[in-house]
Amino acid sequence: MPKNRSGGGLTATQQAAKFLGVSVLSGVVLAGIAMPAAGALGLAAKGTVQGFDEIPANMKRPPLSQRTQILDADGGLIATVYSRDRTVVPLEEISPYMQKAIIAIEDSRYYEHGAIDLKGILRAVNRNAQEGGATQGASTLTQQYVKNVFVEEAGDDRDKVAQATQKTLGRKIQELKYAIQVEKELGKKKILENYLNITFFGQQAYGIEAASQRYFSKRAKDLDLGEAAMLAGLVQSPSRYDPVNDVQEATNRRNIVLQRMAAVGDISQAEADKAKAEPIKLKVTRPKNGCITARDGAGFFCDYVREVFLSDPVFGKSREERAKVWNRGGLTIRTTLDPQAQRSAQKSLKDHVYQSDKVAAAITMVQPGTGKILAMGQSKPYGFDKNETQINYSVNRSMGGSNFGFPTGSTFKPFVAAAAIEQGKPPTQTYSSPFKMPYPDSVQTCSGKPWRNWGKDTVENENESEVGPYALKDAMAMSVNTYFVQMLAETGMCPVVEMTDKLGVTMGDDKKLPEKPSALTLGSQGMSPLTMASAYAAFANRGTYCTPTAIESIKTSEGRSLKVPRSKCERAMTERTADTINTLLRGVIDSGTGQAAGLQSRDSAGKTGTTDSRRNAWFVGYTPNMSGAVWVGSPTQQVKMEYITIGGRYHDKVFGGQVPGPIWKDAVAGALEGHPAPNFTRVPIPDPPKPQPPAPGDDKPGGGNGGNEPRPGFSFPTNLIGGNGNGNGNGNGGRDR
Repeated sequence: MPKNRSGGGLTATQQAAKFLGVSVLSGVVLAGIAMPAAGALGLAAKGTVQGFDEIPANMKRPPLSQRTQILDADGGLIATVYSRDRTVVPLEEISPYMQKAIIAIEDSRYYEHGAIDLKGILRAVNRNAQEGGATQGASTLTQQYVKNVFVEEAGDDRDKVAQATQKTLGRKIQELKYAIQVEKELGKKKILENYLNITFFGQQAYGIEAASQRYFSKRAKDLDLGEAAMLAGLVQSPSRYDPVNDVQEATNRRNIVLQRMAAVGDISQAEADKAKAEPIKLKVTRPKNGCITARDGAGFFCDYVREVFLSDPVFGKSREERAKVWNRGGLTIRTTLDPQAQRSAQKSLKDHVYQSDKVAAAITMVQPGTGKILAMGQSKPYGFDKNETQINYSVNRSMGGSNFGFPTGSTFKPFVAAAAIEQGKPPTQTYSSPFKMPYPDSVQTCSGKPWRNWGKDTVENENESEVGPYALKDAMAMSVNTYFVQMLAETGMCPVVEMTDKLGVTMGDDKKLPEKPSALTLGSQGMSPLTMASAYAAFANRGTYCTPTAIESIKTSEGRSLKVPRSKCERAMTERTADTINTLLRGVIDSGTGQAAGLQSRDSAGKTGTTDSRRNAWFVGYTPNMSGAVWVGSPTQQVKMEYITIGGRYHDKVFGGQVPGPIWKDAVAGALEGHPAPNFTRVPIPDPPKPQPPAPGDDKPGGGNGGNEPRPGFSFPTNLIGGNGNGNGNGNGGRDR
């Protein structure tokens, strides 16, 4: 006796109900579908189904979810992402064997009947009645296609999928009416094409092209007879007949399909027997889905592109709406990623920081004047294993980054200098800059309510030998903390806040910077490399800031272009101010703390940063045509980079110019190899006049006090003279370079 389908045997009551249901269905078809003039069926009154005429006539056919390809700026493939692995192909690109095999096994009278196979229904009623179960179905290929459309529309919603697949008379009637509509609108060949593109073939493969690639690593148009028969056999039960897990079961099912093809005259019996004698020869291509498959370490950039798509209103009004578009896929996304820059960035990271090191490193490079993100990588690869991570250290939390970013240290000081110069401070500005001093008693804020140093916090320089007075040029080159605290006290916090706002500087959690001296001079707050690289790019671009952008263009599977977010460029400072900062930061590389980062063949500028307890080290630098930020440190902020080996090199103490600087140098040098080498527009910055020795008998107060007296021509509030501190800061950036 033939086996029942999965689910076990039916009771006598169930058998009767099943028989009655199929009988009613056949009656429905004959009375309401075969003869539509009969009108409503009257079944709705009994609560079984709607009246046939009341069912909506237009079935929505959502676009099929497909693969999305993410490409670099040159059109090279970065990664393929999808919710369902599918590539839609026209019927002429599907092997004729495949077309015949699927019809033979699923609906051999496909070209003979309409949307409904009345003979098939009656045959099923008779067979099921004789055998007391549901051993034979009566769905045509068109009806199966309609059901698959319902499932596709349901997406990943379990409740909707359950509704789409429920075996009720009402659902069956609905499928029947839609099948009539589809046959009328599309015709047999188009329905067959759509069916082969929508059907699930197991192993995460949706549609015949993905299935052909998955099991045989070839195009659907190249399938031979045996391969086509095997794939056609999968449709009934992709898990049961999966050749990867049970080749014998798959072989048996393939042979059934081959025999059926011979029975209906698609192939000869000799052809069927020859194909049956051949073993199934798989050449499996494993699924390669998601950013984890990205090449050249671009997984984090790939993930950033996804986050941009899901968060930018240009792609939909709500995140849910945007996610629906993303999951549907079928997109070709051309990005800004420069393959040369990306390869160079990853090579430099690999050369200087090992994946197994206690600390990690991240680098992001952007193009001044456009905001294009050219490279994004890190030493801990994208993944789930040991010494791998899915956290993108280069971006803010909202875009898949760390919770708060990483304190930037003295890389923040150029923002203070730019704000002061914009306020009229000369680049020769000199301050007493003692080794150690208390923060000022009060500093003006944007609210008008001054910040007060109630805790008597202090700040000091990296070395006791760093005692002023200093002018801006030397203070920037040597990264003198007390100088910039004094500059902030005179300038006030609001100009610095306004400057950083114009430069897109926010903390890693997307919040604004707090108005306190340690945050606005010593970089005590966490930020991301992308934020810093983009802000410094404004210096390279002579004062115009451009928001970062990662997407150049997007095309749908139909070739339609989607609108994409564009970089917004606005002036943040005058060209003169930017040129002055460029000149100052050129000095950092020429003779200051960033000498290890200097490029030999092109103009470059930058700033080092090392935070309290050496938990973070930075170098942010740029040329006129590229800006890059490098962070090295502990993602958990638990590792002090003292007496530590990084990249196979031992360090007593890590500085921003020591590990991040060389990473930046090698990455940028390789990224720009073969590219033009423009120069900065420099501003002459004279050295301030040297103080004259006191005349004999001169009794100036403060003379000989170790440099705490300001130079002639300048005066400061008494609370800025300093020199009597009793600590090393408030734990938020003291002793910073």
